[in-house]
Amino acid sequence: MASLAIFCVLALGLVACGGDEDPAQPMSTPASAKPEDFPRADGQTLQQLLTEVGQRGPVLAASVSQFKPGENRFGFALFDLARAQIAKAPVALYFAPAGGGKAFGPITAKFEEMAVKPQFQSETVARDDDAAKSLYIANVDFPKTGSYDVVGLTQLDGRLVAATPVGGPLKVTRDGGPAPDVGDMAPKIDTETINDVGGDTSKLDTRQPPSTMHDVNFGDVVGKKPTVLLFATAALCQSRVCGPVIDVTEQVKAERGDDVAFVHQEIFQDNDIGQGFRPQVAAFGLPTEPWVFTIDANGRVAARIEGAFSADELNAAIDAAVRGS
Repeated sequence: MASLAIFCVLALGLVACGGDEDPAQPMSTPASAKPEDFPRADGQTLQQLLTEVGQRGPVLAASVSQFKPGENRFGFALFDLARAQIAKAPVALYFAPAGGGKAFGPITAKFEEMAVKPQFQSETVARDDDAAKSLYIANVDFPKTGSYDVVGLTQLDGRLVAATPVGGPLKVTRDGGPAPDVGDMAPKIDTETINDVGGDTSKLDTRQPPSTMHDVNFGDVVGKKPTVLLFATAALCQSRVCGPVIDVTEQVKAERGDDVAFVHQEIFQDNDIGQGFRPQVAAFGLPTEPWVFTIDANGRVAARIEGAFSADELNAAIDAAVRGS
């Protein structure tokens, strides 16, 4: 569980989102990334690709840490040296075995915004100028287990520049890490509800105002109806990602809460970092946060998302749980 703190440092690309976008207004349409606009790997190493491009500038920060052979969701952010996020730029990724070897790519990324309607934005996020507002998502097919280096190429002001990663190589393991995977039975945990704390939701939630996802105990609904289980702490999340994803989940709940149960689980005992992690976090084997799981009516994990996510991604994850039911 110590890697949680490490992840928060590596996710700093999502800390400084920059810009003056009004969260109540939709962002302008980003330019689409097209594979033909980026060089082919063609057996080159990442170093050869970097030499070919020449120009370097942004830093790439992954918001995910668990990978397995096959297709993986890869969430990340780009930020400049002033720690302001680079948004809506065409981006492609390249991967290669750590320390050398043939690279594969380009794998184009999609830009996702995390803005919510005004009624769903929390005071926690509204007061935080560094709260995450967007991210990039790519689908990466790792051929086998091992350690992989990653490099991003992005088009900025008509120039192709390289984005180098913060942190060490990505670890691709046989089982993708300790968190429950798609198809696994969800651990049956109990989550406290408003009734358990006599209506004092501050004991359950660091968000201001507290989320509306503390009405039901996860243990009472899992295996009975499709369920969204969100692990996140609004006020104690060093990466500044958690508050925004709770807001995103609140907005989706308002649209789909009649058919799907929504449960929000904080991370730390008594909402105090010094007391360590809650047992529910340990039961799910979470080395990082935030995480969201959607679980079908049979109790199986239908989808899981680590790190930042958009409303579109959460809706797709819920659709998977509904289909599985």
